[in-house]
Order: sequence, then structure tokens, then C-alpha cells
Amino acid sequence: MSYEWVKVLHILAVISWMAGLLYLPRLMVYHSACSVASESDATFKVMERRLLKAIMTPAMVVTLLSGGWLVRGGNWYPLDIWLMVKLAGVMLLVGCHVVLHQHVLAFARGERRHTGRYFRILNEVPTLLMIVIVVCVVVKPLG
Repeated sequence: MSYEWVKVLHILAVISWMAGLLYLPRLMVYHSACSVASESDATFKVMERRLLKAIMTPAMVVTLLSGGWLVRGGNWYPLDIWLMVKLAGVMLLVGCHVVLHQHVLAFARGERRHTGRYFRILNEVPTLLMIVIVVCVVVKPLG
């Protein structure tokens, strides 16, 4: 597969993954406010599980695999500072994904560990990381 087509695949996967990273915490804001074992609780559990398993996790895997292929195929060695900062941002996004997964599991068990305010704040983390990553890719400020 050509470099450009892998880049297209990578961008599409990133968009899908980011959509989930931005939407899932918003669902959790509303989920945290509903009663355990209510009809709304059951609906949110299904929505969160499906978003995570059917969209976010596959998109994350494709993002990481295609991104690795692009780094290798683009001969980005030695790694420029901008690329190292970008990769650090991506690893932090993976960390966000893992944290959100843990929250989905907690909600599935009927646990309410955090308030809507916590999830509103958590919702901003992927946004900030996305800004750093996009600036690094487009502007290459540390290159």
C-alpha cells in the first residue's frame, strides 16, 4: 500500500478515535447523573460499551498501526523533537482511552465513583492533547 493511502487510513482512524474520545466522557456526564438500574442507566451502558468496543478501540488500533507504518515508511529516523512530542501526546491519548475504558467497566458494575464535573474536566484532556498533536504535525515547532 502506498504511503499516501496509509496516511488517508491513518487520518480517518484518528478522526474516528477522537470522536469517541470526545463523546464518551460527555455520555458519562449524563450517565453519572442517572439512577443505578434505571432505564437510562441501561441505555447509557449499552451506548458506552458499543462506542468503546465497536468504534474507539478498533480506531485506536488502526491509528497506532498505521502511524507506526508511516513513521517507518517515511524514514523519520532519527526522530525529530516535534515527532517525539507528538508521540508522547498519542501515548497520553492511549492513557485517556484506558481511563475511559475503566470508567465504562465501573458504570457497567453499577458504580458511581465520579460526578458529572469530573467527566466534564476529563472531556477536555483529549481536546488539549489533540491541539498539541495537530500543532506538532502541521507546524513542527520544535523541528
